[in-house]
Amino acid sequence: MPIKIQVCADAQEVARIAAGKLIEQVRDKPETVLGLATGSTPEQTYFEITRLAEGEDVSFRRVSSYNMDEYRGLAGSHPQSYRYYMQEKLFKHLDIKPENTHLLDGRAKDCAAECAAFEARIRAGGGIDLWLLGIGTNGHIAFNEPGSSFECRTRLVDLSKETIAANSDGRFFKDPAEVPRQALTVGIATIFDARKIVLLATGEKKAAAIAAAVEGPRTQDLPASRLQEHPDCLFLLDPAAASKLTRRA
Repeated sequence: MPIKIQVCADAQEVARIAAGKLIEQVRDKPETVLGLATGSTPEQTYFEITRLAEGEDVSFRRVSSYNMDEYRGLAGSHPQSYRYYMQEKLFKHLDIKPENTHLLDGRAKDCAAECAAFEARIRAGGGIDLWLLGIGTNGHIAFNEPGSSFECRTRLVDLSKETIAANSDGRFFKDPAEVPRQALTVGIATIFDARKIVLLATGEKKAAAIAAAVEGPRTQDLPASRLQEHPDCLFLLDPAAASKLTRRA
């Protein structure tokens, strides 16, 4: 089934629609298992989720969440860790139980064991109902860089030069030398197992990757192209991110 495309009026509408879909998922299934992304793109979505949850009286007490990745070497208390990001941007604003929020441990001594345990927790929890994704300018999803096997699972990876450079622009790390060179990340197969996927992309910088993921060949050189075969995958885009597409829905 081809990827579904929804071109929104702007980035704010992308966030509102994405938040609405997540809230709807939780309302329909209170024990929902969510897969969550980090970075600048979903930040407004998380704000909208907290606003909607409060306004519509939606509870997250029975929800479980699993995040995509964590930087190698960063403790959860580090301001640039994804655990810290999720706590500040989303978790502390909801009634979700802390023990139900799962992130990889960037300080784990045995990364292989940590990744295997993470996969086991997802399976034990019944699998991901809805995974919220972003996409990199090189087409990566999570930290699955170009060349990653479509069958890969959660593991330790080396970050590409493009990803390191993107994280060195002052938004996240002021000093490029501080940017981690490795991360623990869920695999492409782990993401593909989700029952639903919603991918968010805004800005012209993402346009080429979006067009390639949706309309190009399915290739490991463009990890997001794997989503072409997912049975329930929606891309929510602003006009700039959709600007290189030849088909619209």
